[in-house]
Amino acid sequence: MSTKKIMYLVDTNVISEARKRSKANKGVQDFFKLVIRERAPVFVSVVTVGELRRGVELIRHRGDTRQAAQLEKWLEKLLIKYYDFILDIDKDIAQLWGRLRVPHPENSLDKQIAATALIHDLTVVTRNHKDFTKTGVRALNPFTE
Repeated sequence: MSTKKIMYLVDTNVISEARKRSKANKGVQDFFKLVIRERAPVFVSVVTVGELRRGVELIRHRGDTRQAAQLEKWLEKLLIKYYDFILDIDKDIAQLWGRLRVPHPENSLDKQIAATALIHDLTVVTRNHKDFTKTGVRALNPFTE
């Protein structure tokens, strides 16, 4: 009898928290230790890549070039590390995303992430658990108080 390995789709808020390394939320630290120990696949959506890019550009736009440069280097490393684990939005995901937005159109980007997770049978790892509840996706909130 084989047990199916859980695979994860990590939301932007979890990736951003993990960037803090030893200062990150303990639950987020424990989640990444667990997936390393269990060799569980961890994926990132192109939506998250876009949200992270937006964050870098907002800081650059505000004039904090030093912080923007640090975040730019971090994002480049992240894109290399997850290169084979970044999931695009294809026509099946786009179709499901459209369905998930009716009758509740709010949280559009979260619904793109949810659609990606549903199509690929992934568990979404996010602080915003409530934004995903009506989508039918499995969600895990690693944050601890």
